[in-house]
Amino acid sequence: MNDWTTSHQRATAQRHAEGWMFLIEAARDLRTTGAIAPSGKALAHALTEPVRARSPRPLAVLEAGAGTGAVTRHLIPRLPRGSRLDIVEANPRFAERLRVLAATHPSTTSRSAEITVHQRLVEDLDTDRRYDVIVSGLPLTNFTPDTVERIMGRYMKLLHPGGTLTYFAYLGTRRARTLLASPSEARRHAAVDHVMTAYQRRYATARWSVWANLPPAHVWHLQHPPMPSQPSTDGQQHHSDQVSQ
Repeated sequence: MNDWTTSHQRATAQRHAEGWMFLIEAARDLRTTGAIAPSGKALAHALTEPVRARSPRPLAVLEAGAGTGAVTRHLIPRLPRGSRLDIVEANPRFAERLRVLAATHPSTTSRSAEITVHQRLVEDLDTDRRYDVIVSGLPLTNFTPDTVERIMGRYMKLLHPGGTLTYFAYLGTRRARTLLASPSEARRHAAVDHVMTAYQRRYATARWSVWANLPPAHVWHLQHPPMPSQPSTDGQQHHSDQVSQ
């Protein structure tokens, strides 16, 4: 058995274990686990694009709702040397898994990035730090509109001027809930969609369609308004619908 086969088998076993862990935690609490499976590589690539775009200077990055670390593993190797990564995860079992990942990932020592895991809700993160990039994996469609407004408001306050928030939303969830959910649940979901649409109209710079994910998703990039004398990181604000296979 060669090294590639062994590595492939380990990766497959890890994905299966994470899938079962997601299902178990979702059954326990949809507030902290809203996905049915860890994010795939294509989704992780789209979510971490703002980090690559800002290299090679050191960055302050926040990942919220990191789960089992599917996006975190994609993010750590892309951090420029001297960067800081704060990971916020409310689920205690996921948080412990993330601490192990942060301590053992091969890129952690070679890139000299400072990584800290915070076991708490992102709304309760007590910090004066501002971030260049925020990567959100929180299941916003599971929350009340007021909670979503608090989370989004907190994100925008935590961003540096010109900083980027990136998050995803599964395709087709609104239609599915409209057809299958109770009237009150359908109204809640529509109200959350209204909150998110307002933020998208005000701050969105890009939207990616990620079909190679279970389920497919849109990834949104929202940018905190730059200071008057500071150019946008994209040169100019724009809306796009880029496709990730």
